[in-house]
Amino acid sequence: MDKLIYKLKLIFGDSSLRNRILFVIGALALFRVLAAVPTPGVDLFRLESYLSNNQFLGLLNIFSGGGLSNLSIVMLGVAPYITASIIMQLLTVMSEKLKALYHEEGEAGRRKFTQYSRLLTIPLALFQGFGLLFILERQGILEHLTSMDRIVNILVVTAGSLLLMWIGELITEFGVGNGVSLIIFAGIIAGLPTTLSQVLFTFDPSQIPLYIGFLAAAVAIIAGVIVVTEAERPIPITYAKRVRGSKVYGGVSTYLPLRVNQAGVIPIIFALSILLFPQMILNFLSGIESEAVSAVSGFISTILNNGIVYSLLYFILVFLFTYFYTAVTFEPESIATNLQKSGAFIPGVRPGKTTAEHIGRIVGRITLMGATFLGLIAVLPLAMQAVTGLTALAIGGTALLIVVSVVLDLIKKIDAQVSMREY
Repeated sequence: MDKLIYKLKLIFGDSSLRNRILFVIGALALFRVLAAVPTPGVDLFRLESYLSNNQFLGLLNIFSGGGLSNLSIVMLGVAPYITASIIMQLLTVMSEKLKALYHEEGEAGRRKFTQYSRLLTIPLALFQGFGLLFILERQGILEHLTSMDRIVNILVVTAGSLLLMWIGELITEFGVGNGVSLIIFAGIIAGLPTTLSQVLFTFDPSQIPLYIGFLAAAVAIIAGVIVVTEAERPIPITYAKRVRGSKVYGGVSTYLPLRVNQAGVIPIIFALSILLFPQMILNFLSGIESEAVSAVSGFISTILNNGIVYSLLYFILVFLFTYFYTAVTFEPESIATNLQKSGAFIPGVRPGKTTAEHIGRIVGRITLMGATFLGLIAVLPLAMQAVTGLTALAIGGTALLIVVSVVLDLIKKIDAQVSMREY
């Protein structure tokens, strides 16, 4: 407790760190104000009913930071920017120029890579805005819109997404932590009071054992997420001794930390996008009067509405995408090359290709644990939903991973700032 008070004094006693924290608070407050400004022509009652029964829009509501729950001007949130960043990372596999730009050209290359992601965000936001507004209009949530109203709405929500992207980057530069992650985190936390109020208003004394069991399970799941998120597999590294003049350099032993969960929450986003994309297509096809289209739509809907089949597909996709994304973003060859250039080696392993193969085998084994963990976290809320009947738990796994990851990252960033000022 004394250590916590001491850190708080350091944080708020240092003007630079205090200003960074206040900037984050102010930027998130502005975001929440924007999320409360609705687009014209919204039927809020129909919107609430539609969101409660649609997992796809529920996921988008997470990444819009809650802006979709009232069709605000920032209803797209940072989802287009996240999608653009993921696409750019995947393109590094196919383009050697992009790969060199991201991995080999240092800070200047990464800035240019980020600029490409920003530019790609614009057409993605236009496309997502058009598709989402079209679906909502077909469901009667947006009413009495003219062609000009539709164009204006698409431009407004696109501009809102770009504005949030800019606010997120300002938070990263002038605040503490990752701005985009903090925006998503703020939207998830902002929805907690509504969820708690619903639980209180529907409280049933006969269900107290169920509530206690759910609370205990929630604590255990959060603890498990923290443990696996922070888990690392250390690989021992030794630096070769070098003699320069009368001085001896190197000979130091350290370790290379490999995270068990290298991919983070990205595989869950990929899997949900693939599983829920057919639901978006079905919404487009719902107005077409054709027996063949109706038969195909009914067959797909039956499969997607089967809880066991849906959960199994969800787990398999998350598992496979964890391996895929780890392979894309983690390069054993690059690490082996850097170790060799710096005069470091793994004891008992030859430098170069053998080192890369050794690191690759270890990554493959720990990714098995990470992939299994992500798959279980993804489908566990669906199982809890089936037991408790609480539909809000359908996307709880994604939200939980985001919240825990952002809090841990924020604590590390603040500790780093405090330690730097102590020295």
